[in-house]
Amino acid sequence: MSELAAVFRRPFAEQVAALRLRLRDQRPSGRWDQFEGPEHDRMFTVAGTVAAGAMKADLLADISAAVQKGIEDGTTLDEFRRDFRSIVEKRGWHGWTGEGTKKGEAWRTRVIYRTNMATSYAAGRMAQLVEGKFAWWVYRHGNAMEPRLHHLAWDGIALEPDDPFWATHAPPNGWGCTCYVVGARTPAGVRRVGGDPDKPLPDGWQARSPKTGAPVGIDKGWDYAPGAGVSEAILAMVGKTERLPAPIGAAFAASLPSAAVARLEEAFAAFVDEALANPPRGRHRIVGAFQPRWVSALRVRGLEPETAEIAVRDEDVLHTFRDVKTANAKAVDLAWYRALPRHLLAPDAVILDTTRADRPALLLLYGKGPGTPKLVVLVDYHVRKVGTVNVVRSGTIVDTQGIEGRLGNGYELLEGRL
Repeated sequence: MSELAAVFRRPFAEQVAALRLRLRDQRPSGRWDQFEGPEHDRMFTVAGTVAAGAMKADLLADISAAVQKGIEDGTTLDEFRRDFRSIVEKRGWHGWTGEGTKKGEAWRTRVIYRTNMATSYAAGRMAQLVEGKFAWWVYRHGNAMEPRLHHLAWDGIALEPDDPFWATHAPPNGWGCTCYVVGARTPAGVRRVGGDPDKPLPDGWQARSPKTGAPVGIDKGWDYAPGAGVSEAILAMVGKTERLPAPIGAAFAASLPSAAVARLEEAFAAFVDEALANPPRGRHRIVGAFQPRWVSALRVRGLEPETAEIAVRDEDVLHTFRDVKTANAKAVDLAWYRALPRHLLAPDAVILDTTRADRPALLLLYGKGPGTPKLVVLVDYHVRKVGTVNVVRSGTIVDTQGIEGRLGNGYELLEGRL
C-alpha cells in the first residue's frame, strides 16, 4: 500500500483543514485548466459545471460533499462513484466529459476523486513541513510499479525549503502522481527518510516543454506547490471546529445512509430521556441538517444560514414538554419526538417564518388539519460553547388551517402543501 493510500484512510488534521479551506469557495468552470494552479488552494471546482446552468451551485455542493466524505471518512473510489452517479442523475447533469460509457465515467470519477485526495494531502503536508521548520525537504518518488523517469530522477534530492525547485516541482506534479515530500533536520535524517544530501539536481531541470509550458516531466497545470500560499491559513484552522458552508453540509447530510440516521435517532432518544430526567446542563445534540433545497430557497431570499446543522439543546426538550403547557399549547407525542432525526428528513410542508424580531425560523409540518405536529427551527441561533447552529426550539400540535391563513403575512410556503 502506498503512503498516500494509507494516509487517505486516516486523514490528518492539516489535510482536512486544507480541503475545508478550498470548500469555502466553489466555482463552476468550463475547462479543467480555466484556473491557475495556486488558485486551487483556495477554491473547489469541477470542469464542465458551467454548462450545468441554474443548478450548478447545488451540483458543485453535492460533488464537494461526496469528495468531503471520501477524505474525512476514508470511503473508497467505488463509493464515490456511486455517489457521483446519484448526483448527476438527481441534478440532471449532462454533457460532462466521460458521460455515456463505463470507461469514460470510470476515468472522470477517478480524476475527481484522486486529484482532490492528492492535492489536499500535499497541501496538508506542506503546512506540516512549514510548521516543523525542517532544514531540508526531501523529494520521494511514490510509484515504483509505474515509474515516471523524470520523477524517479528527482527521488532522494534534499533541498532547503526556499529552493526554487519546490515552487514548480513540489508533488503531486502530474495526473496520478503519488510522489511526496518529507522533512529532515540533519544529513543523517535525510538518509533515514531515503534521501541523499549530496545528490544534485539533474542538468536542465528548469527547462520547459514547448508543448505544455511546464517544466519537462511535469504535466500542464501542475507546475506549482500545492498549499504553499495557504500554509498559515491551514495551520490556523487546525484544532478548530470548522463548519462546512451550509450548501455543502446539507448535501453531505442528505447522502447519509439509513443506518447512520438510525444511529443518530438512537442517540437522540437517549439524550431526550436524560434531558427530561435532569435539570438543564447546557448540553446539546446534533439531530440532522437542512435539506439542500431549503438552503437554496433561503439563499434566494438572502437568508443563507451559516451552517446546515440542526441541533436540540436539553433546555429545548424541557421547553417542548413542560413550558409549552403553560402557554395552553399541546406538545407533540414523546415517542414521535424521540425519532426526530428521521422526521427531519421528510416534512410534509416547510414554511419560512419572518415574523420574529430576532431571526427567521422554519416551520416544519407533518400532516394537514387539526392534530398536526409542528417543529419550530430557529435559523442561525448562537449556542454557547458550540457556535451558530439551527435549533429545534419546540414541537407542538397545531391546526394547519390557522397557519394557512397567515401565508403572505410573514409566512411563506417553501415546499409541500397545506
